[in-house]
Amino acid sequence: MEFTKMNGLGNDFIVVYGEPSLPANAGELAIRHCNRYFGIGADGLVYILPSARADVMMRIINSDGSEAEQCGNAVRCVAKYVYDRQIVAHTDIRIETIGAGVQTVTIQAENGKAQTVRVDMGEPILEGERIPVAIASNPVLNAPIEAGGETFEFTAVSMGNPHCIIYVDNAVGFDLHKWGPLLEKHELFPRKTNVEFTTVRSRDQIDMRVWERGAGPTLACGTGACATLVASVLNGYTDRNAYVSLKGGDLYIEWDEATNRVYMTGPAEMVYTGQTID
Repeated sequence: MEFTKMNGLGNDFIVVYGEPSLPANAGELAIRHCNRYFGIGADGLVYILPSARADVMMRIINSDGSEAEQCGNAVRCVAKYVYDRQIVAHTDIRIETIGAGVQTVTIQAENGKAQTVRVDMGEPILEGERIPVAIASNPVLNAPIEAGGETFEFTAVSMGNPHCIIYVDNAVGFDLHKWGPLLEKHELFPRKTNVEFTTVRSRDQIDMRVWERGAGPTLACGTGACATLVASVLNGYTDRNAYVSLKGGDLYIEWDEATNRVYMTGPAEMVYTGQTID
């Protein structure tokens, strides 16, 4: 298997191009190769596949072998991959996902290489049953959730994948390893959930740390940053444009009032290429 190691703000992926379809053993391959001690090491295995609806299709397999419907950092990596390698020559690239449909990605390039990537992440889903969360409300705002003997309040948003946003006093120092697994697999979330612990610093600045469904703590989560901005607007904490500061760096998120669409702008990097020996 030939691959390219890529990351978006430290959220890292093994990117594979050239397969005609998703391999039947993709989950097994992800578990093996994403292992940081006995494999390549990554948060996920990403396949760039042919698409009948868009320029390419993206399929994301988490490090635990499960499939993610969408990933904002991965879609930026895919866009950079196909643009830098001239697989797609134009700067407005259409990428098909299984959770968010076809997304339009705009490349900002210098010397023929993508520097930053702006992604149309689509419209947020706020209806509880569609997120999904076992609360029949639209939107799901400040709902109580009990875990580990503590009660939190959360706002639920889907960006093609489910998110649980919890506001805390200090997101940067929050104990992800203690609370992330309990909330990810909570009975309120029938398909599990990504969990964002969030602190609003100003109307245009948010600190966020994430426990990703199927991957655990990661340095960044693009869909999580988008969901966090939407939740913060709904709660009246921020404006509709803000920087979301993650452990790996900042993403600029916009929720356009006229179209209801969310836009994410951030970097993507190629680290190295390689080939597995099995």
